[in-house]
Amino acid sequence: MDYIKKLSEEFKIQPQYAENVINLLDEGNTIPFIARYRKEMHGSMDDQLIRQFAERLEYMRNFDARAEEITGLIDTAGALTEEIKEAIANAETLTDLENIYRPFRPKRKTRASIAKEKGLEPLAMYILQQEDKDSYPIDLAENYVDGEKGVETPEDALQGALDIIAETCSDNAEIRKRLFNLVWYNGVVVSKAADEEAESVYTIYYDFSEPVKKISGHRILAIDRGEREKFLKVTIETDDEKSLNMIKSVMVTGDSPCSDAVVTACEDAYTRLLLPSIQREVRNQLTENADVSAMKLFATNLHQLLMQPPVKDRVVIGLDPGYRTGCKVAVVDGTGRVLDTTVIYPTHSEAKVKESQEKLIKLIKKYGATVLSIGNGTASKETEMFAAEVISMVNKPDLAYMIVNEAGASIYSASKLAAEELPELDLTLRSAVSIARRLQDPLAELVKIDPKSIGIGQYQHDMPQKRLGETLDGVVEDCVNSVGADLNTASPALLQRIAGLNGTVCKNIVAYREENGKFNSRAELKKVPKLGPKAFEQCAGFLRVADSKESLDNTAVHPESYKAAKALLKLCGYTTDDVRNGGIADIKEKVKDKTSVAQELGIGIPTLNDILDELTQPGRDPRDELPAPILRTDVMGIEDLKEGMEFTGTVRNVIDFGAFVDIGVHQDGLVHISQISDRFIKHPSDVLKVGDVIKVKVLDVDVKKQRISLTMKNI
Repeated sequence: MDYIKKLSEEFKIQPQYAENVINLLDEGNTIPFIARYRKEMHGSMDDQLIRQFAERLEYMRNFDARAEEITGLIDTAGALTEEIKEAIANAETLTDLENIYRPFRPKRKTRASIAKEKGLEPLAMYILQQEDKDSYPIDLAENYVDGEKGVETPEDALQGALDIIAETCSDNAEIRKRLFNLVWYNGVVVSKAADEEAESVYTIYYDFSEPVKKISGHRILAIDRGEREKFLKVTIETDDEKSLNMIKSVMVTGDSPCSDAVVTACEDAYTRLLLPSIQREVRNQLTENADVSAMKLFATNLHQLLMQPPVKDRVVIGLDPGYRTGCKVAVVDGTGRVLDTTVIYPTHSEAKVKESQEKLIKLIKKYGATVLSIGNGTASKETEMFAAEVISMVNKPDLAYMIVNEAGASIYSASKLAAEELPELDLTLRSAVSIARRLQDPLAELVKIDPKSIGIGQYQHDMPQKRLGETLDGVVEDCVNSVGADLNTASPALLQRIAGLNGTVCKNIVAYREENGKFNSRAELKKVPKLGPKAFEQCAGFLRVADSKESLDNTAVHPESYKAAKALLKLCGYTTDDVRNGGIADIKEKVKDKTSVAQELGIGIPTLNDILDELTQPGRDPRDELPAPILRTDVMGIEDLKEGMEFTGTVRNVIDFGAFVDIGVHQDGLVHISQISDRFIKHPSDVLKVGDVIKVKVLDVDVKKQRISLTMKNI
């Protein structure tokens, strides 16, 4: 396969760019490094596109390897013909290849294989030729009666021959492909209740049908789960007459008594072999498509969550709510360092509530805390009301609170990583620290948790876990590298997501820090054991050293471009000291002809643009350009909501049929896809993303079911 030609066409890029990306990947370069520091070689493809390119390249290579393997297997069996070679050469998918190989694949015992053991294959092939217009199949079968082989009568012989023809029909690659398309474009997914009296969350699917080609991914995943849990029975209905006519058009080639026998075999093949198999293939494809769509949405949500703006340089008090065991409290400074911890009991007796108020107020005043970060788990509502009351008691205008999604916090607190980071704290208090840090810097804290546990997906436990993990790991890697990390403060978990670094090297970086003190430059990284030239090349641009004598060390300018960056500064009349002092706001205005400047510096225009951006705002954080999180000082409950009330809320999760929005009443409200926009949209993610701050209006409230319906229309 010509990978360069095919990939350049699929991704609509120049063939040279496709070739360059293939070479860069094969040389062991990481995707973040390629995306950021090799833009001239691929036309400024972003990291997500390069990741898709890499996945497609891997698929093509696996396809070619399987095609070669299948060719060899068929050749070894002595059955390789020019026709089969051509079919393999024209195959487009792995499914096509497997269908070609199907007749030659070793099979378990079948009716056809048993018939072949009885010596009935010659009879089957003779009937299948349909050339004998004078003989009836039952007469031909008399010659194959053999009691020793278990063929007692002509009817036995004929039935065995028909079984062989039916399997031949079922193994026909053309028939399978055409039947798949017929079911895909004309079939209907039908689900019925396994027990109509049974109560379940799948009641809307107890009598449900929708065309295969139209059914949405989230419905497929729900139906699949309902079937696994034995609440649903699922089938795919299709046009049997049209399907059979198609099969006959391929298999019936004559007009003879033998042709009638072939028709009988085709009908048997369709009902017994083909239809069940193709239905499974169609359902597998529907599930595969639904998984891909759900993983893509999960990845999008995760990216937006990780890229939420940090609440910088503020002392935060994390509150991990609880009833019986109390509310765990942790105070962390602007860098995430733990200052204090305690436990309060805001849901107990009046005396305990008063004591808890006094404790929290004392901590707020002692450490100058300005934000309370409250986990959204058990007792969150009561803790939120308690926090709002405390805020009203403290004369501190800048004091506010925010509800934080605590999904995965308990997993982190019990992890080996948490024990290494916070060895002096009980694991219950570690959760409070994590909740505080999530508000301060979502990215730095959430990288410590398995992305699947963060709670922003849809049916994530039903998806292929390995593929989901790889997809989400790619998102985390892209986010971490787009922001960068402080070499002197980044945790091992954060460092491990930096391009080119692995667990061993990250531990060595931290050990070097502990033994020698903070890094004074990027170049000092080369002294870290097992961090070789290739790893340095990949990671250096994504690591920052704020206090380095080399001011470019606190930018995303790669060390390989320092010479060009300094030449650019000199050309524009500046020095690296100007970069250290907050950046050079007007340097872009001094570069009139980028083409000639880039040529003079020996770099490409994309690299020149990136250097200019960094010199303008050294150490910039792309998250700062996004809307800040909403901090609150008072509290409302779902019972306080009325139809028509308007709120400013934060999008917490985007799913196939809408988006969940936090409007400050503890229970997120749902904006159904039909209520997002006046214009038609294919998917909620066309308009909304996690972290968006939007205006919504209450449509309906069901206090008993704890459901809030919202709209974005007419506001």
